Amino acid sequence: MANQSIQEEILNQLDKLPIEQQARVLDFARALTKPERKQGKDLLHFAGGINIDELRLMTQAIERDCEQVNADDR
Repeated sequence: MANQSIQEEILNQLDKLPIEQQARVLDFARALTKPERKQGKDLLHFAGGINIDELRLMTQAIERDCEQVNADDR
């Protein structure tokens, strides 16, 4: 089935549904397009990848440069 024919069939079926079910289909389609979320345990291999001195420098830069509001920025 070509992409266009799939879209047409989805629209044909969607037209047959009441608005409440159409909203459910929309929610489902949106859920399918969201990126897959990783579990915390899947990210553990990144732990310790940045040494403590670099982390301190990053923290200082964030505190110094990112926590300020510049009234001239509009």
